[in-house]
Amino acid sequence: MHLIINHFRYEHFMKDYRPRIADNLLREKLEGMGAVLIEGPKWCGKTTTAEQQAKSILYMDDPSKKDLNIQMASVNPGILLEGPAPRLIDEWQLAPQLWDAIRFTVDHRNEDGQFILTGSAVPLDNKEQKKIHHTGTGRIARLKMRPMSLWESGDSNGTVSLKQLFSQPEQITAANALDLNDIAYLTCRGGWPRAVSQSKRVSLGRAYDYYDAVVNTDIQKVDDVGRNAERVKLLMRSYARHQGAQVSLNQICADMKNNDHSSLDDRTVYSYLVALKKIFVVEDMPAWNPNLRSKTAIRTSDTRYFTDPSIAVAALGIGPEDLINDLNTFGLLFECLCIRDLRIYADSIAGAVYHYRDKEGLECDAVIHLRNGKYGLAEIKLGGSLLIEEGAKTLKTLASKIDTGKMKEPSFLMVITATGDYAFRRPDGICIVPIGCLKD
Repeated sequence: MHLIINHFRYEHFMKDYRPRIADNLLREKLEGMGAVLIEGPKWCGKTTTAEQQAKSILYMDDPSKKDLNIQMASVNPGILLEGPAPRLIDEWQLAPQLWDAIRFTVDHRNEDGQFILTGSAVPLDNKEQKKIHHTGTGRIARLKMRPMSLWESGDSNGTVSLKQLFSQPEQITAANALDLNDIAYLTCRGGWPRAVSQSKRVSLGRAYDYYDAVVNTDIQKVDDVGRNAERVKLLMRSYARHQGAQVSLNQICADMKNNDHSSLDDRTVYSYLVALKKIFVVEDMPAWNPNLRSKTAIRTSDTRYFTDPSIAVAALGIGPEDLINDLNTFGLLFECLCIRDLRIYADSIAGAVYHYRDKEGLECDAVIHLRNGKYGLAEIKLGGSLLIEEGAKTLKTLASKIDTGKMKEPSFLMVITATGDYAFRRPDGICIVPIGCLKD
């Protein structure tokens, strides 16, 4: 009965947007591994994606059975794993000891595609870590899900493929249908599946609902540590103001102190930040370290990002009109939107996204690096000839610094914009691509 009900729930959600990129990634991983763990923030669609490929399901947080499920996981975890494969264990982290039981079962069945695990939090505190004795390496693959990209939500026309940019960047040409007002709305709405199928007025409230849940409930539950809701708000507001920046913990702490007159130290801020990372609210970006012609020192600090731009919007208490009236803030949050989409698209082609900055101040918003060594450089700008030229100059400067005797030349140089009628490749080789044209 569960599978029939959830199938219709899925069809209702999916009627307004395209299949998720994670659907194919999950299918591929199940073909080559005994179990797959899907991680990501609440409301991003992990369970819905998993349900479509599961043959049986255990909902650990079913209110009528939650306590019994957790007790059984301690007494006889194997009984919870019985059922046709692949078996979905939803919110598995409620009973971390299930991890070892799944690893053990995968080993003894010696078959791929046995289990799908979903979770909205990472059990990393010492008490829970003691319940996990094996890493799961070679048995359990990981798949990270995020809120939907513009291509998945049906807002991007997908006429420019990131995969194609790595092979045939000279052939891109496309028309863009989104304007600045559209992008402002999409930044504030975010990629939450339920919001995508709702009216504009209603959908803008979903990010605020998510934000309220994080501040008042989720950050408390992640490790059963009481945290001050007002300080969580201060931290998230500071993070929102520093999207795309490599600010230190000290700087964030100082920013928070301006609005918190009580005692506040780096350790407290760090503990709050770790909690936000455990529930996938925050997803910072690592630095890219290429081979350069000169001995330029590269900054290795992570770049600060929320997993979705709408979280920053809610933390700042703003909306689409506010972004239109404050283009500086709009630029920061638009960058967060583009990074979300690039990460999703890069996952589908075995890639990852990095940030570059050196001691001379040269900075590149996104480096999309594939496992085979190919990479592309991207700058993110709202639009307009001056900003686009600024981005193009940065890309050319960075490309000229790379030692192509030790690594490949960049496959493409791209300026991603919010506006613009067309996607095209300029005579100088720079690709201009509105985000409303991009897909994986």
